[in-house]
Amino acid sequence: MLKRVLVILFVTVYFTSCKIVKLSRNIDQKLATSFFDNQFTGIYIYDVAADKVLYNYNADKYFTPASNTKIFTLFTGLEMLPDSIPAFKYAVNKDTITIQATGDPTFLHPFFKDSTALKLAKKYKKVHLIANNISDQKYGPGWAWEDFDSYFSPEVSAFPMYGNVVFVQNEDSIKVSPNYFADKLEITDKSYGRKELSNSFYFGKNRKRETEIPMIISDSLLLNLWNDILPNKVSLLHKSALKPATIAYSIPKDSLFKRMMEVSDNFLAEQILVLASSTLSDTLSSAKARNFILKHQLQDLKQKPRWVDGSGLSRYNLFTPISFVEVLTKMHKKIPSKKLFQFFPVGGESGTLKNWFSGNPKPYIHAKSGTLGNNYNLSGYLITKSGKVLVFSYMNNHYMHSNGEVKKRMQMIFEELRDNY
Repeated sequence: MLKRVLVILFVTVYFTSCKIVKLSRNIDQKLATSFFDNQFTGIYIYDVAADKVLYNYNADKYFTPASNTKIFTLFTGLEMLPDSIPAFKYAVNKDTITIQATGDPTFLHPFFKDSTALKLAKKYKKVHLIANNISDQKYGPGWAWEDFDSYFSPEVSAFPMYGNVVFVQNEDSIKVSPNYFADKLEITDKSYGRKELSNSFYFGKNRKRETEIPMIISDSLLLNLWNDILPNKVSLLHKSALKPATIAYSIPKDSLFKRMMEVSDNFLAEQILVLASSTLSDTLSSAKARNFILKHQLQDLKQKPRWVDGSGLSRYNLFTPISFVEVLTKMHKKIPSKKLFQFFPVGGESGTLKNWFSGNPKPYIHAKSGTLGNNYNLSGYLITKSGKVLVFSYMNNHYMHSNGEVKKRMQMIFEELRDNY
């Protein structure tokens, strides 16, 4: 009996090894073309169940990750935040509530529309806000200055409101949210935007697309926005004799993470790290959250990343394909697949992968893309036709081809894995 088991085991291992060798050879052939001559490519593919590396090509080299950085942000949020988002800390003294910021991005956000802070504040005659407890700058290091009025680059702040953007719709008429900015929006022949140094906005009269334009966040604006919804009740404090210690919670954290990953929302990613830091101290610092997670839950990474922001907007970030696979594997081992995969865009179906990597007859890619000029990366999970789960990271930097041409080459390799392993 033992002999028979050993024979079966030997045969299984032999044929599996042959299959891996064949796959590696086929992938090597796909990469050995002139298309890849003048770009930097890294690939790492890992079979979770077999605990086996299927393919490694430049996987220990550092790449500019773009929004693949959000995978580390997701991991941080999952590890450090409670089931519901800490909206703020507060203390009550008679008819006054003192609210201290935690960085929650969902308050009156165009998508989430959370009103936890507002509902509680309405119950009191006076509202004191503490929102100077953040050490982060409004922009991450290495962000492009010309993106100041682009939808994907809202400022980071301690107490975000409305997603830190002005939201403009033009259906039967032009509508502005928050309404505070209604008289600060100029209707023009140009597309849309904002003056660089002031909250003066413009919007094209023929533009029909819903548009988000980042605000310039300041103490005076925060106070004006609060007093716009709670007239003559709100004031800002730099410090308080009362120590806000009771936590009020807003939305389930999974809802926040899913939105951040699906549409690759940079603002939510940055604020998730700020939120995570609120569980460590009253001083909000995304660097503190990053350093904590690297020192503790990720202290065993083979290559320590250069990790400077939550979103991946910065070109200062440097990560290896191996690091992404290691973090993705940690999540896969800890979280049931059904729950974990819901955070990731699905090839051919949702989010940033809606138009690429579709399966036939069912989806097989659950992954996070990362795009900057001349860079496209994809890291996540691939389900083979035989039902195996492969964790992968495929990174492309510094190419001169179109993104579409790069994705076509990637898809050839993904389909090879799906169909033949």
